[in-house]
Amino acid sequence: MVTPLPDATRKYFDVCAEKLGLVPNVLRAYAFDIGKLNAFTAIYNDLMLADSGVSKLEREMIAVAVSSLNRCWYCQVAHGAAVRELSGDPVLGEALVMNWRVAPLTPKQRAMLEFAEKLTLASSRIEEADRQALRNAGFSDRDIWDIASVTGFFNMTNRIASATAMEPNPEYHGAHR
Repeated sequence: MVTPLPDATRKYFDVCAEKLGLVPNVLRAYAFDIGKLNAFTAIYNDLMLADSGVSKLEREMIAVAVSSLNRCWYCQVAHGAAVRELSGDPVLGEALVMNWRVAPLTPKQRAMLEFAEKLTLASSRIEEADRQALRNAGFSDRDIWDIASVTGFFNMTNRIASATAMEPNPEYHGAHR
């Protein structure tokens, strides 16, 4: 028997359906435990939507690059669609999924993704020179915190999505092409 969603959660899902045209499967997956869903959405909304010196597009670029390194099917598809939407460039989303190094990036974005890649693949090897490279590219220490937080969040969620065989919503595949 499926437990009905609390009113606040149902309303949140309704807002998602209205704004996005769908309820992301990641939210449906977390709905088995409303406390976990609320924690997930709170941190996601803070990391991905709050004010930051790292643009929303750049945060989505991190999500895609990290998810590509981790081979997370759900996040590559879902956040690839977000990159296409925010950039207006269908090629950028695909390049980031396949190999972010071939994508047409600014030097600042390249530095950001180099840091995210190293943090994903060898976090214990991050050193002051890596942070300084971000500063030299124009990021503040607060921005570095945000880049690291988004990178860490997607490393966690990629593993959960992979562990639970989370499937991307079919609508993401054709979105913003």
